[in-house]
Amino acid sequence: MRIFIFPAAVSIAVCIGAFVWGGLAALFLLLLLAVLETTLSFDNAVVNAKVLSRMSEVWQQRFLVWGIPVAVFGTRFVLPILIVAAAAGLSPIFVTQLAFFDAARYGEYLADAHTAIAGFGSAFLLLVSLKYFFNDKKTVHWIETIERYLSRWGGIEAIEIALVLVILLVCAFILPAEAATLLIAGLVGVILFIVIEGIAQSFEIEAGTAVATAGAALFVYLNVLDSAFSLDGVVGAFAITSSLPIIIGGLGIGALFVRSFTVYLVRAKTLDELPYLEHGAHYAIFGLALAMLLGIFMHVPEAITGLIGLVIIIFAYISSRRARP
Repeated sequence: MRIFIFPAAVSIAVCIGAFVWGGLAALFLLLLLAVLETTLSFDNAVVNAKVLSRMSEVWQQRFLVWGIPVAVFGTRFVLPILIVAAAAGLSPIFVTQLAFFDAARYGEYLADAHTAIAGFGSAFLLLVSLKYFFNDKKTVHWIETIERYLSRWGGIEAIEIALVLVILLVCAFILPAEAATLLIAGLVGVILFIVIEGIAQSFEIEAGTAVATAGAALFVYLNVLDSAFSLDGVVGAFAITSSLPIIIGGLGIGALFVRSFTVYLVRAKTLDELPYLEHGAHYAIFGLALAMLLGIFMHVPEAITGLIGLVIIIFAYISSRRARP
């Protein structure tokens, strides 16, 4: 459990800073965001653990150390600014100034960019989930009726990509006013998934210097996956508070604990002992992706989406325990 010492120390320091800066109210909001980010990201941790197990210990450590600045400042600060700037046609410098000095207005711009965020995130997450189920070499099934059927379809090359593109086209047809934004953002998610997954797989079987390349590709893949999971949460955080330091601090604490938990799952070989946990995580990812798409047409509370994923993970855990000899 030593792996959680660093996150705990950082959390205590951030909490003290929040209390000094804004009193009990700021501390409460910080802890609320941290708890929400941590509890609603278990499916992210499980999937990340499976990818992380394909990386060397060196790259696992880099994921934990180097990945924190990427997760906290990249995914939860820089990336939303770039998305808002692109969606609203504004300068990234101007958007950054809004983020620091007019957080409420920045939150409004971020909410207006929800279609682009949902298009990118849902396309990427759908591919992560469907690629897992559309696999004709998959032999372990949790929900037999569904997974055996999907596995048989896995023999069709790139069927998951075709299905995601069809889903994007249908959504664009239903919402013509946002069609261009949705399609462009979704295609970026699809292309990014294809490129990163292709690079990682092509170098995995190599040795020597190629191992580092594979580790780097998987490192990028994990951070993109984290971004797809977390972007909607950043938008939702502004519904709780418009204070950017509190949002970055709270979501950052959650991201730190989730990453530490991911490394713990790998080192404890939890996924080997609980065979259906990975299945549950991919069902949860599929549900999150659909909720992100549905959120384009109507409001879907993030808490409900996250709790559905958490419930699926719990059922997968129970099934895994029962399946153990």
